[in-house]
Order: sequence, then C-alpha cells, then structure tokens
Amino acid sequence: MKKAKIKLAPFDFVMFSIVMLLVSIGVVMVLSASAYMRGQDYTGFFVKQLFSACLGTMAMVFTQRFDYHNIKKYTTLLMFISVVLLIVVLFFSGINGATRWIPLGPLSLQPSEIAKFVVVLYMAKSMDSKGEKIKSFFSGVIPILLVSSFFAGLILIEHNLSIAAVIMIVTVIMLFAAGSKIMQMFIFIPPLVGAGVFFIVSEAYRLKRVTGFLHPFEDRLGKGYQLVQSLLALGSGGILGVGLGRSRQKALYLPEPNTDFIFSVIGEELGIIGCIFIIILFIILIWRGIRTAINSKDTYGNLLAVGITSVIAVQAIINIAVVTGSMPVTGVPLPFISYGGSSLLFNMMSIGVLLNISRQANTKKAL
Repeated sequence: MKKAKIKLAPFDFVMFSIVMLLVSIGVVMVLSASAYMRGQDYTGFFVKQLFSACLGTMAMVFTQRFDYHNIKKYTTLLMFISVVLLIVVLFFSGINGATRWIPLGPLSLQPSEIAKFVVVLYMAKSMDSKGEKIKSFFSGVIPILLVSSFFAGLILIEHNLSIAAVIMIVTVIMLFAAGSKIMQMFIFIPPLVGAGVFFIVSEAYRLKRVTGFLHPFEDRLGKGYQLVQSLLALGSGGILGVGLGRSRQKALYLPEPNTDFIFSVIGEELGIIGCIFIIILFIILIWRGIRTAINSKDTYGNLLAVGITSVIAVQAIINIAVVTGSMPVTGVPLPFISYGGSSLLFNMMSIGVLLNISRQANTKKAL
C-alpha cells in the first residue's frame, strides 16, 4: 500500500526572503567590520562567511524539503553526537580563555551551536510524547529541565555562559508553550536565576562585565571599555550613518566588531535607520515563526517551531541589548549577521525545518 502523499501549503516566501536578506547583509557587514582588525586578513573573514552562507543556503533548501516528522527518528543519535562533540572540544586549546571550537583545517566547528538546536529537537519530541503529563511537575517538567541543564552544564565547562543561558531560557519558553502550569514557572525560575548569579560571580571576568555595565564610563579604559566603544559607535552614526565601510570605531577600538558587536558597526555606518531596518527584519521573521507554530498541524510541529523561533529571537534580543547597553556584555552573536560559520550554518538549517513545518501547516487555521 502506497504511503499517502503529504499535501504541502504554499512556500513561505516571506520567511525565506527575510532570512536571505539578513544573510546578505551579514556577509557585507562582515567584510566591512573586519577591516583594520589587528593582525587579521579581513578578506579571509569575508570569504569564510560567504562560503558558510552558500553552504547554509543549500542546507536550508535541503531541510525545508525534508519532512520534519522524520527528525524524530534521529533525535537520540543527534543528542549523542552533540554530547560527544561537547566533550571532544575540551581537548583543544582555547581562544581568549574559552574552549568552544574544534579546528577543521581552515574552518572550525562550534559544538554549542549544534547543541542548542538538538535540545530543541529533544524537548519537542519529549513534550509531544508526554502529552498532558507535561503539566506534571515531577514527571513532566523535571525530566526536561534535567536534560537541558545537562547540555547547559557541558557548555558552561567551555566558559560559554551565554549559550547555556539561551538554552535554559528557550527551555522555559517551550515548557510554557507546551502547557506547563504558570506556578511551576515560578518554582524553578528563582533557582535558575540564582545559578546564573553564581556563575557570574564565580568568574572574575564575568563579574567585571556586570560592574562595567552598571558604570561603564567610570572605567572607560577597563571594565567599561567594550560598552563605551559600542555606544560611541552607535552615537557616531546618527540618523543616516557615516557610510558603508567608513566606521572609525572598528579601526582597533571596538572589540570583536565582526562578531558580538557587529550591530554597533551597523549603527555607525548605516545609522539608526539601518538599525531599525535590521530590527524590523527580525520582528517579521519572529512573527512568521510564531505564525508557523500556530498553524502547525500537530503538537510536535508546534513545539518545534516555537523552539526554533525562540532560539533565534532570544539571541537577537540579547545581542542587541548588549551593544545598546541594556544588559551586561556577553558573547551572543547576532543570528545570520555576525561572523561565524557554525552559527550561520545551523541557524539556516533550522530555518529550513521551520519552512517545512510551514509547508505542512493547517491552512484552515486562523493566521
């Protein structure tokens, strides 16, 4: 007996276009932001980012054609591979005190970028199978928290508190979306906040970031240096910016201008108009993700869409909040725009999954 062919909804051209526009802006801004980096060939950053964008586009096209229900079969294997990679990365020499990358010749792999989406796959599968049991604190919520905390703990060993925090925030969002009781949120949120405070004060450099955030201009050459330079870049751009490629702060002043602080370079070169345009693109992308979740034909697709959208939304919010001085400095890249092959590749793969969910959506539901 032949398997019934899945009837697909129209391709979500808006979501696809927004992602490709963000990626294109990212490639251009990486080229611009990488110029004048001390001891670095900025064209090398551009070539690697362009290569990752092309590879990510092919991966996105593939995953949007791959039935997302089949991912369930590979979730356990992907979790095992992710754990192995998170352990293997510890055997390589670190960069700036963090062991986050596995060198692969001219390229590198960042296992934490895989882990954050693998955790989403696990939670979507587990929550779907639990059904109403997810409302139970001990049999529903606790097992999910333990697995998420395990992955977050492995990432913390790599001195990557930011991605560990992203995983735990997304876990809370998905638990809420799955139907966990609000009172359960209040029970475990304080311990999570307490754990975050502990890990901040336990490392001197993290504590300096917090104190630098509170009073950046009191120590503008020390603890507050990164934030001060970021604010100077944003302030220098004005409404229309100084022009593409003409940023002054990226010239040996602004730290990590092509990764964590690329939004500051955008603000300086393209002005507040450019910043608002980027924010609008992310808002539209998040809206399309939420729309996909609402219209999904099953619980698994709903939770998977919520998780993928949350990962991208949380990272974008944190990155923009950091560079504008709304929260302490932390190393979260701006999705699709910041330099980083692993981040770009897996973000685009996840968007492909989101597109597949949207193509199998229940078009009879309200938008």
